Amino acid sequence: MRTAIDRDALDVTLRTRGPWRRVDVLAEAESTNALALAAEGPWEVVLAELQTRGRGRLDRSWEAPAGASLTFSATVPLPPAPGWAPLAAGLAAAEAVTAVTGLPAVLKWPNDVLLPGDGERKLAGVLCELRPATPRAAGFVVVGVGLNVDQTRAELPVPTATSLALAGWAAPERSGLLVAILDRLADRSAALVAGGAAAEGVRAAYRAACVTVGAEVRLGTLAGATVRARAVGIDQDGALLVDPGSGIERYAAGDVTHVRPTDTGVGLA
Repeated sequence: MRTAIDRDALDVTLRTRGPWRRVDVLAEAESTNALALAAEGPWEVVLAELQTRGRGRLDRSWEAPAGASLTFSATVPLPPAPGWAPLAAGLAAAEAVTAVTGLPAVLKWPNDVLLPGDGERKLAGVLCELRPATPRAAGFVVVGVGLNVDQTRAELPVPTATSLALAGWAAPERSGLLVAILDRLADRSAALVAGGAAAEGVRAAYRAACVTVGAEVRLGTLAGATVRARAVGIDQDGALLVDPGSGIERYAAGDVTHVRPTDTGVGLA
């Protein structure tokens, strides 16, 4: 049975264990990112049991039945290297999934959360948006997360997706998983802001969890071109480094598909 998240219990939990200072739990919203962009500053959370106009990266739509997923947005401080904010957000989600469920979540650059096996199916996506600074307030990053928890196969938006329930998490419990994600998001965000060895620790952890590095990929660029290459690394700004055979190229944004060794045109989303 799908149960709603208790806003008051969540608020008490978050306030006693981290920097989070405001939590809104809504029965329905068009877009939690749109609401979070109007926040007063960092460390606010907006969650919707049903999101009717959710957006993913590259303006893709995202939807799920009420109570079957975690659809929320959280505001975090803007780090000195903003390109790492989306990557750290994906890392936090993957780490929390593994810690809570025992499932070995991994990352596809920049921040899709995948579960290995059966074609590396997508479990969660992350969309980050910048709220620029104003004369009266500092800028911050809105981290929007859509994570499939209790969907059946028929309820998933695309064939290449999966949910925690389908992957074997026998008793999906969203509140505890949400708290775990926010705990790790707070830790990873604070480390990026601190810089130095703390930020380098985030970068090292991301690179270790990112299965794109070392893979043959098909990369769709924002200019509309398609590049097939081997992904060889992540640079200090969070950009993907690939080698198409003519030398290393750098991409700060793009749509990556992991290519199977026998692939002749269709890869993994």
